[in-house]
Amino acid sequence: MRRREMVPSATHTGIAIQASAGTGLLGSTPSIKLTAAKNRNRFDQFFRLMAFPLVQHRRVCMPAQGLSGNVGSSLGSGNMLAIEISSPGPSNVLRLVERPKPEPHADELIIEIEAAGVGRPDLLQRQGKYPPPPGASDILGLDAAGTVHSLGADVDNWKKGDRVCAILSGGGYAEYCAVPAVQVLPIPGGWSAIEAATLPENLFTVYDNLVTRASLREGETVLIHGGSSGIGSMAIMLARAIGAIPIATAGTREKCEACLRFGATRAIDYKESDFVAASQGVDVVLDIVGGPYLDRNLDVLATEGRLVVVSTLGGRTATLDIGKVMSKRLRILGSTMRARTVAAKGEVAQALLKNIWPLLPAKTTIRPLIDSVFPLADARLAHERLESGNHVGKIILEIAKWRT
Repeated sequence: MRRREMVPSATHTGIAIQASAGTGLLGSTPSIKLTAAKNRNRFDQFFRLMAFPLVQHRRVCMPAQGLSGNVGSSLGSGNMLAIEISSPGPSNVLRLVERPKPEPHADELIIEIEAAGVGRPDLLQRQGKYPPPPGASDILGLDAAGTVHSLGADVDNWKKGDRVCAILSGGGYAEYCAVPAVQVLPIPGGWSAIEAATLPENLFTVYDNLVTRASLREGETVLIHGGSSGIGSMAIMLARAIGAIPIATAGTREKCEACLRFGATRAIDYKESDFVAASQGVDVVLDIVGGPYLDRNLDVLATEGRLVVVSTLGGRTATLDIGKVMSKRLRILGSTMRARTVAAKGEVAQALLKNIWPLLPAKTTIRPLIDSVFPLADARLAHERLESGNHVGKIILEIAKWRT
């Protein structure tokens, strides 16, 4: 079936939210700065304020100009709206199009998506630097939350209507996605779909690397680079949850204050201070920078320390002083999640279900940390928000109900 492209007006802008708060672990109630487009014809839904222990966000769901009215109702029953990459490039290559709904394989289920996470892997794929694994959807989006729509023939542990979230190999920027049933987890009690969309990719990645691979234990100290990001903030909260002591780095005073609110015992502005001098002797380092930080990460580790690299934002190559590794008996670990087998992701899901999911309904140590929420049609703006580096927490796409 030929897809139909639906492009929002170039003048359309979305909602960007910035939260700020006082210093300290339990700083004052965050204030909200809201920037919205002017000259809208109408709002489709009302403003809704969601408040959590230390983080607030507002969300506004508005139809993109050119997509209001009966656009959604004109779709065929077998079709859906999705965001696709017209060609590798900047954010304006993202296009809202009509695609066929996916059909589940025997071991899969179909989620009717209500919210999807936006992450750096999406930026890289859009730029042509991170292609999806063989067999995966070319649609962006590695995590999603919503409702079970239909089931494959061999799936018997879920039923239609179940509220779920899932880690994907692709397909989240759409109204529906197919996902192996073993990669699916229930939306925690008391969490909305928007909140649950902050969990899959971040929590799968952080738990697997800090707990399973680096064996972070109660009482140990972990240095977390990029502590205000989606991965970093989740790492701070998870470290707290298992009784470890998180220290974070970030690039501004405001982001350092956010890290303290998330649960970091100390936050280091790496532009103003040397993180090596400020955090000597940590047991584990969780690194998203890569090459430029390798030598300094080795310096900051204690004897028997573990370095875990989960991203290479600063570069993929570096010179390794093997003597440092040998003398301190260090371990250097690295991993990605997206290309792993379904069975491997299923093992992580089961570990999370057993060890972390019981903690989530309380929304205390691990809670939703949302920077901003954009309608699906404004995926371009969500990418620009992430690329700006001004976000604190997770950026979410809300999948609007286009059909009448």
